[in-house]
Amino acid sequence: MTSKLAQKYEINADIGEGFGRWKMGPDEELIPFLDAANIACGFHAGDPSIMLKTVRLCKQHNVRVGAHPGLQDLFGFGRRKIETDPGDMYAMVLYQVGALKAMLDAEGVPLSHIKPHGELFFYMQRDRGIMKAVLEACAPFNVPVYACQNPEQEAMCAEMGILFQGELYVDIDYSPEGKLVPVSQSNPVTPELCHERVLAATTMDSGRDINGTPFAFGFHGKPFSICLHSDAPTVLQNVKLVRRAVDAVNKEKFLKKEN
Repeated sequence: MTSKLAQKYEINADIGEGFGRWKMGPDEELIPFLDAANIACGFHAGDPSIMLKTVRLCKQHNVRVGAHPGLQDLFGFGRRKIETDPGDMYAMVLYQVGALKAMLDAEGVPLSHIKPHGELFFYMQRDRGIMKAVLEACAPFNVPVYACQNPEQEAMCAEMGILFQGELYVDIDYSPEGKLVPVSQSNPVTPELCHERVLAATTMDSGRDINGTPFAFGFHGKPFSICLHSDAPTVLQNVKLVRRAVDAVNKEKFLKKEN
């Protein structure tokens, strides 16, 4: 199976985000609604047993599996700022993705993509050296890297021969500049709002920032992946309405073309 960009709108979620006896999201109930899953690789969450169990759950439900590397921050769930040398960052990302890739190989499941988690994602947006280090670690795996629309990261991916997969987030906010807002600074959402955001983005390429002001995402008609956080209190209700919206838009936009 060759990794490629989304051919129609899809749903992904961050899963496997427990540790030992502690569990974060309702993975077993959530996975059947997904097209792709981002599995925590042990640094911000996850441990070897949880990683392997989650890989097997995804395999059972035919859900594509991607790596979800993060900062080495179990206590803060990978959402705290930690200054890291670019060389160390390269090694940390390579280590995490490689660990998941070994489990996928053992289960006969291909690595679908890589998606940096939490503060690692925001660190990449602030620091070009960190962005370069992370992408250099992703490059050997020859799979798409998921991220919000970002011309600088998309251009760097192109230089390295990495596929850039644009993402939409519907359960957290965007800033007035159209950039993603951290979970801790976002307003609570309802399943209905998640549904509304999907329809606006897929049909009009538009969203509203944290102040309610409209802005354009800049997807330019390309199919994108829609991310949901498994630790959101209403994630199961969110994913059901998002699934309904995604299926309806895909049927209208893409299945008609195929027929």
